[in-house]
Amino acid sequence: MGWFNRCLAVSATLLFVLSVTACSTGGKEGEGESLPMENDVLRIMWWGSQQRHQVTLEAIQFYQKLHPDIQFETEYSGINGYLDKLTTEVVAGRAPDIYQIDPSWVADLAAQHRLADLSEGIDLQDVDKKLLGAGKYEGKLYAIPLGSTAHGMIYDKAGMEKLGLALPKNGWTWEDFFQMAKDSVRKLNKEQYFTLDYAGNYFAYSAYQYAAGKGELLADDGTFHIDKDTFLDWGRRFEELRGIGAVPPAELNASDRELDLNGDLMVGGQILIRLSFSNNFVSWDSMKPGAFDLVTMPRSAQAGGWLKPSMLFGVDANSAHTNEAKAFIDWFTNSPDAVRILGTTRGNPVNTRVSREAFFDFSDEDRVGIQLYNATVPDGQQWTPGPSGTAEWVEKDWDLVEDKLSFGKETPEQAFEELRLKAQRYETK
Repeated sequence: MGWFNRCLAVSATLLFVLSVTACSTGGKEGEGESLPMENDVLRIMWWGSQQRHQVTLEAIQFYQKLHPDIQFETEYSGINGYLDKLTTEVVAGRAPDIYQIDPSWVADLAAQHRLADLSEGIDLQDVDKKLLGAGKYEGKLYAIPLGSTAHGMIYDKAGMEKLGLALPKNGWTWEDFFQMAKDSVRKLNKEQYFTLDYAGNYFAYSAYQYAAGKGELLADDGTFHIDKDTFLDWGRRFEELRGIGAVPPAELNASDRELDLNGDLMVGGQILIRLSFSNNFVSWDSMKPGAFDLVTMPRSAQAGGWLKPSMLFGVDANSAHTNEAKAFIDWFTNSPDAVRILGTTRGNPVNTRVSREAFFDFSDEDRVGIQLYNATVPDGQQWTPGPSGTAEWVEKDWDLVEDKLSFGKETPEQAFEELRLKAQRYETK
């Protein structure tokens, strides 16, 4: 299961609703080491890849040199288990002072009075107002966006060139994608495939329906919408790819662990292209330097890729250090030093002025992600967190359908009907 779906784990205690793209990168699991503690410390918690851990610690250490009276206790891990741990600490009343959250968690946390009001005390004049909306609930600002990201694809450029395959280019179409998959079969090595079996993948299909001009699967009015003809067309196309060996067999497909050095099928050379957010490029490149490149999501009548806030910082409503937490977040998002240290590990920096000034200080790998983001901006779709029930529909229901389609236990027609009926259940709640 990829990080997209792992990010959609449902908390039975707090009704957190997680999205894809809300998400961001999942990296190596493991506990972080805490910085020295004293009686008064700021506790800060986040998830991410090893690269994100490293640069965040560097930023904290830089801030401490500027403010030697401020001490930090840091907690960090991969995405697996993060939400469960955060939920436990929030419910128990011992949440960190500052913690990283997905855009789709904001409403639930704010409604339960778990987040401090951040409407004042942080300079937001150079932050895109559309991004700020992701941190608002009932007109008040409860979380500060840390980056923005674009949904596209990453491909094994070195592997495709070695096989003599044409490389995808920005602006390519879904017709190009499926034709390239079919054309690749005669050139692929043994036990190598063009892409994953995305027949029942919520995020891949979302992009296909977006591009077809059929709208969002999750509407702001609380309804779920799968266009039947578009879904059946998508499913039948993957049936064809399955039949000619362009996607992995079901067991191998299910074993993929995105952004895992030993479990990611693209890193292992077994597939050539997969979904990606723009800010994930640095993590993938670190596992196989120079091998990969990014490309926009295929399009049709409209663009298929979308733009979204990557993640946010919230401050615990019961924190004894709210002012200190605000001051740190202000520096974290607005300081040129912080932006240069952090790069694009949380997406495009939200301070547009500082981001422009620091562009040429970013690494080549950072700039690859920025270029995908910029290529998506002109007509990219706008992300929405979706109505209540989103997490269970995506995580539980689509996961079941994905396996049934991949293992050949359900037809596209049966899968559509199953998802439609499950969606109705949430709409009537």
